[in-house]
Amino acid sequence: HVQLVESGGGSVQAGGSLRLSCAASGYTFNTYSWFRQAPGKEREGVASITTATGNTDYADSVKGRFTISQDGAENTVYLQMNGLKPEDTAMYYCAARRDGGYSWLHIGSYNYWGQGTQVTVS
Repeated sequence: HVQLVESGGGSVQAGGSLRLSCAASGYTFNTYSWFRQAPGKEREGVASITTATGNTDYADSVKGRFTISQDGAENTVYLQMNGLKPEDTAMYYCAARRDGGYSWLHIGSYNYWGQGTQVTVS
């Protein structure tokens, strides 16, 4: 049974930091990504990592502030968020997919999603 369990969200002041975690059980995936969705807005890609190569991708809005990483032994992916801004406020979702044939931004290419963790920046 595959599960993605997120943790680490919360409320911080602008300029602060948070680290999100996504623990996967039941399978090792090709790609893990973080997406976010603010009220009234579409879900958007934040960052992605390919497990075999460690290659990463980021949305322009978070480059230089967010870092995605993985702990293969623990099958866990992290999103370190520094320099948080009010516009980063959203529900953050971890997503995983078996195949890497599509752009990491292609929401339909992901097989599993976590339940989401709220990040609020004031």
